[in-house]
Amino acid sequence: QVQLVESGGGSVQAGGSLRLSCAASISTYNLFCMAWFRQAPGKEREGVAALGTNSGRTDYANSVKGRFTISQDGAKNTLYLQMNNLKPEETAMYYCAAHDRQCTVAAGITGQYNYWGQGTQVTVSS
Repeated sequence: QVQLVESGGGSVQAGGSLRLSCAASISTYNLFCMAWFRQAPGKEREGVAALGTNSGRTDYANSVKGRFTISQDGAKNTLYLQMNNLKPEETAMYYCAAHDRQCTVAAGITGQYNYWGQGTQVTVSS
């Protein structure tokens, strides 16, 4: 069973930055796809960014392109999400997800991931 543990959430003002981390219990290269999702109260979970851990391919939701960057550190078995110029409407619980089979690197796909973390809260104030 793969474990994913998120960290790095917190409270920032609009325009600020945060870097989220997701520590995996196995090498990220053994997880074909990894991604970040977020869910605000009363809203559906939405994909933010995805990464093919072996291909290096990335994909982002249109709303975060140019501001968020997904990356990995294979030596640390860790996935990151650098978030810049944050907006109040991006307040949400952010989740890390992973899939250990062939998968599609696309931010909008939710159903293919078989491992999920517990989430880290991001609050952006205006």
